[in-house]
Amino acid sequence: MAFKFDEELFKKYWRVLKLARTPGRDEFQKIALVAAAGILLIGLIGFIIYIIMNPFFS
Repeated sequence: MAFKFDEELFKKYWRVLKLARTPGRDEFQKIALVAAAGILLIGLIGFIIYIIMNPFFS
């Protein structure tokens, strides 16, 4: 299978990359905090389900 270079698709990607910027410190901290809270919440839900289901399978 040969690699086909699609110039129009490349131009679309390049336009998006030119608009992109790195987040500032404050923005990054907010994103990291929300992501960490989501991970902890999912972990807590999984742990609660494990504690509830553990007596049934012992």
